Amino acid sequence: MFENLSDKLQRAFKSLRGQGTLTEENMNEALREIRVALLEADVNFKVVKELIDHIREKASGQEVMTSLSPAEMVVKVVRDELVAILGTDTAKLKFASQPPTVVLMAGLQGSGKTTTSGKLAGWLKKGGHRPMLVSVDVYRPAAREQLKVVAKAISAHLYEGSNVEANTATVERLAKEARKEAINNGCDVLIVDTAGRLHIDEQLMEEMQSLKRLLNPQEILFVADAMTGQDAVNSAKEFHDKLSLTGVVLTKMDGDARGGAALSIRNVTGQPIKFIGIGEKYDALEPFHPDRIVSRILGMGDILSLIERAEEKLDKKKSEEFARKALSGDGFSLEDFRDQLRQVKKLGSLQSIVGMLPKIGPFAQMHQVSDKVDEKQITRVEAIINSMTSYEREHHEAINGSRRKRIARGSGTSVQEVNNLLRQYAQMRKMFKSMSKPSFAKRLAGMKLPNGM
Repeated sequence: MFENLSDKLQRAFKSLRGQGTLTEENMNEALREIRVALLEADVNFKVVKELIDHIREKASGQEVMTSLSPAEMVVKVVRDELVAILGTDTAKLKFASQPPTVVLMAGLQGSGKTTTSGKLAGWLKKGGHRPMLVSVDVYRPAAREQLKVVAKAISAHLYEGSNVEANTATVERLAKEARKEAINNGCDVLIVDTAGRLHIDEQLMEEMQSLKRLLNPQEILFVADAMTGQDAVNSAKEFHDKLSLTGVVLTKMDGDARGGAALSIRNVTGQPIKFIGIGEKYDALEPFHPDRIVSRILGMGDILSLIERAEEKLDKKKSEEFARKALSGDGFSLEDFRDQLRQVKKLGSLQSIVGMLPKIGPFAQMHQVSDKVDEKQITRVEAIINSMTSYEREHHEAINGSRRKRIARGSGTSVQEVNNLLRQYAQMRKMFKSMSKPSFAKRLAGMKLPNGM
């Protein structure tokens, strides 16, 4: 999502590296590049102007100038200002003192409201809540059926209601019945998936205002497609003017959009981004952490989110067992290697994983080659290992020419691909073995890390 913006900002900071002092000339040059990078990322021009003015003002402070190099100073100021724009704290959901808490989902058609409603229900379930879903979209024939499919996939309560006519009175009745049903079933959160439109119209807004009066929701979340850029920002502002939104959910943050919506939408509406959608799966929803997102934009990575994802998705026992084997004298088997590939796949695409690593030091090269990695290669590697016998997976040295041909036929690959896998596997075993030696630990301890790491 922020790849292009991050690269352009890195170039702007690079022009300051090696400068002894921060002069008006090199400051103006850096700010010009930062301005262009933000505008090309589709950040709202008013937000860009405000941001640049603040950076110029703060970077001119004598206290900062004497303690940091010009590049470090500008990076620090840009980071602080971006965090201020996105919100200094992680915004949390508000819950009613008397259940059920009502969450009204708003947004235009195609923004991902229905899927996001399901993702939010799944996220709440993991936190110990009992959410119920209801669709009050009586205009689009497949809308309620779609939510039914989503609810079944995440095993969440759903109020279906009966076949109804398409009008506002029916929408209100569905919402009222759903809240009653939530109370009867002991559900503490009711998520209301509302109707969307291709564009904002009076009927849509009147219906949303009617639902707000009826349900008195604790949260009104605007679901915005991050890939629509300024259109999402403009729509969010109109919805906020009419409904007083309490937060925003940005979907498709794993896409290749320029990312300007994330930097503009909070500033324009004054409401925090509470969640981001990072994939199509129903568990691909994360709380929005402003400081972590800014770190990613500035090429510093997001190690904390990667650790949290790993803790949630990975089998800790298997990972520890693999580490023990890998660093031991005997090394790990092809079976262990396959298990670890399956673990990595749980974390998401390789590009999303690499995107959370810093763009400095040993990780820099990974960023350069991540977009060239064929994700299907992991599936092919797994197929090759699956085509081996248990004995072959435990004793790779026994795989001779005839066995390699059989493995290639069984996995639908070539003998060359089998050879490549075995060669890479042998190199990995050798690398892990060298890491277990005391000399490696001494070299690691002597490494000089960049400032702030």
